[in-house]
Amino acid sequence: MIKLDKSKLGKLNRINDKLDSKYGKKGTLQREEFDSKSVSWYYGEIFRDRRKTLKLTQKELADKVGKERSYIGRIEKGSTDMQLSSFISIARALGLDLTLNIQGE
Repeated sequence: MIKLDKSKLGKLNRINDKLDSKYGKKGTLQREEFDSKSVSWYYGEIFRDRRKTLKLTQKELADKVGKERSYIGRIEKGSTDMQLSSFISIARALGLDLTLNIQGE
C-alpha cells in the first residue's frame, strides 16, 4: 500500500493554486481546455516513448494503423484529439494493454 506523505500536500495545493490562477478554476471553459490538452499530451508521450522503445518510425506506426505519419506526429505532440477507435488501434499496434475500471465497486 502506498502511504501519502502529508508534508507534500502543501506543494500540491500551491500547484493547484497556480493552475487556478493561470487557467481558471476547475469547471471553467479555460481550465477544461487546459485539462483536455494535458491529457492529449500525456498519452502522446506514452505512445512516443513506446514507439521509440520498439524502434518504430512514425511512418511505420502510421502504416500499421492505417493513418498518415503526420497524424501520429500530432498525437505525439498532444496537438490533436483522437477518437477512441484510433487510440485503441495505436495502443494495440504498440503492444499496450488497456484496462477499464468501474469506479465505486
